Amino acid sequence: MSNFIVSARKYRPLQFDDVVGQQHVSQTLKNALKNDHLAHAFLFCGPRGVGKTTCARILAKVLNCQNLTENHEPCNTCSSCDAFNNNASFNITELDAASNNSVEHIRALIEQVRFQPQQGKYKVFIIDEVHMLSQQAFNAFLKTLEEPPSYAIFILATTEKHKIIPTILSRCQIFDFKRIQIQDTVGHLQGICEKENIVADTDALHIIAQKADGALRDALSIFDRIVSFSGDKITYQDVISNLNVLDYDYYFKIVNSFLTSDVSQVLLTFDDILRKGFDPEVFITGLAEHIRNLLVSKDQSTLQLLETGEALMAKYKEQARLSPQSLLLTALSLCNQCDIDFKMARNKRLHVEMALIKMCHINQAIEASKNPPVLAEKKTLDQGLKSDYPKNQTSPSKVEEENPPKREKPKSNAKFVPASRIVSPKITSLKSIEEEVEAEVKEDNEVKDPPPVEQIQEAWMKFAEKVQSPSSKNSLKQAELKMEGNMLVVSVGTGITENNIRQESNLPNFIRKECNFPGLMMKFNINPELAPKIEKIEAKKPISQKEIWQEMVKQNPLVDKLRETLDLKPDA
Repeated sequence: MSNFIVSARKYRPLQFDDVVGQQHVSQTLKNALKNDHLAHAFLFCGPRGVGKTTCARILAKVLNCQNLTENHEPCNTCSSCDAFNNNASFNITELDAASNNSVEHIRALIEQVRFQPQQGKYKVFIIDEVHMLSQQAFNAFLKTLEEPPSYAIFILATTEKHKIIPTILSRCQIFDFKRIQIQDTVGHLQGICEKENIVADTDALHIIAQKADGALRDALSIFDRIVSFSGDKITYQDVISNLNVLDYDYYFKIVNSFLTSDVSQVLLTFDDILRKGFDPEVFITGLAEHIRNLLVSKDQSTLQLLETGEALMAKYKEQARLSPQSLLLTALSLCNQCDIDFKMARNKRLHVEMALIKMCHINQAIEASKNPPVLAEKKTLDQGLKSDYPKNQTSPSKVEEENPPKREKPKSNAKFVPASRIVSPKITSLKSIEEEVEAEVKEDNEVKDPPPVEQIQEAWMKFAEKVQSPSSKNSLKQAELKMEGNMLVVSVGTGITENNIRQESNLPNFIRKECNFPGLMMKFNINPELAPKIEKIEAKKPISQKEIWQEMVKQNPLVDKLRETLDLKPDA
C-alpha cells in the first residue's frame, strides 16, 4: 500500500501568501511583524476548514525563523523552519482543547510557560477548539493569558466565539476568518490539478466548491473522492453523479416549461427527478436558486454575483433574456412559499406539484391582468330599443302597435287574456330613484325634537310586558327613565339589573320605532338608592326543652298524667 497523503495535508500552505481567501488576516499579521506591534495573545475565529490552525502554525514558524524574507515570510530552510516542518520543534506546543479541557491540562500548560525557549526567541502555544475548555479551566488560564512572559505567545482557535467567556476575549487580539469564496476555491483546485496532471472541467470544480460551502478542507476532501472515482479526467457528469447533485439541465427544462405553460412536461420532469432519488425539498430549494441566478443574469452589473463557469453562465444569460422579470419574481415567491409550507404538508409530492402547476400559469395570469375584460355599458330600456335599430327602420314594438298580429283562438278551455290587459312591471327611471334616495337621506338628517318621557315610559312598559324572562321583566319595571337631549338615561339600582336590561338587545330599536325617534341613544346610571331594600329578619330565640314540654302538656293534659304514672321528671 502506497503512502498516499490527502490533498488537505499535501497542499497545506507553508507561508502567508499561500493561504486562500484570508488576505485580510495574513496582511495584518505581516504588518504587525514588520512594525514590531505583535500582540501576546491571538484569537482566530471562523467556520471550519478556512485556515485558522494553518495561519496559527505559519505565525509560530515566522516568529522563530532565522532568515525571514523581505516580505516577512518564513524561509523554510533554516533549522527552526526545518524542525517545525518535521513536527520536531520544542518551541511550539499544540493543545487540543476538545480532549484536554480540564483544569489539570491548563495547569500543565502553565508549567511549560515558565521555561524559556531552548532555541529561538519565542515559545508559541496553540490551543485549538478553545471554546471546549471548562469554566474552571478558563479561570485558571486568565492570569497567565493576561500577563505572560515576554517570550510566550498564545494563539487560540475556535469555531464558536460566542461560547468563550468575555474575560478571555478582552485579553486577546481577535481575527475573524471568513468563508472562502467559490472563485478562490476553484482557483486553488485548478492549481492542484495542474500539479497533479489532472484535466478538470471548470463547471465540475464549481460544483465541488459549492458543495464545500466555503470550507477549503471540505473542497479538497471532495476533490480527492472525485479523483478516486474518475481518475485523471474530472467531468461535470462525474461530479454530479458522485455527489448526488441535481443536474442544471433539469432546472433549465422546467423554466422553459414555465415559459410555454406546459404543465404536462413539468410534471413529467419532476417525476423523473423523483425517480432518480432526489428529495423534493432539495429540488424546490435548487429551483429557487436557479430562478435567483436567472434574475441576477438579467443585468450585466449583477452578473458577477453568478458563481458558475463560463459555459453555464452563457446558458443562464440566454434563458434570462427569454424570461420576463414578472414571471421570475412570481415563480421565486411561489418557490419560497412552497419551501416554507413543505414540512407541514402531508403529501410532499402533491405539495410541490401544485406549486409547479401554479408557476406554469403565471404567463396566463400576467396576460389577463394586462387585458382586463371590458364591461358592457349599461343602457336604459328606451336607449337600448333606439340604439339597436337604424333611424330609417321602425323598432319591433312600434311595428306591433301599428300592425297588431293576428292571434289564433286558443284550442284549450283556458281563458284568453288580451295583450292590452297584461300588466307589465313599471320601470322606474334613474332620476326618480335618485330623488327617492335624496328624500330618505333628507328625512334621516332632519333634526327632530325628542319625545316626552311619558311616551318613552309607555313604550318601555309595553316592551316589558312582552319579555318572557321574569328577572328581565322585573328589572325593566324597576328602572327610572329620564331624557337628556337625545340621550335616554336609565337609572337602575344594581349592576345585575343593568345586565338584565342589556340582555334585551331589541329594546333600543323598539323604543326608537314606537316613539318615531331614530336618533335616540341610551346610557345606564347605577343609583344605589333604587336597589330593592331587604328587610332584616330578627333571629328568634331558641326554644328550651322545658317550654316544649309545657306546650305539649297544654295541648294534651294526659301527657302529664303519664309522666306522673311513670314517675318521670321533665328536662329543665
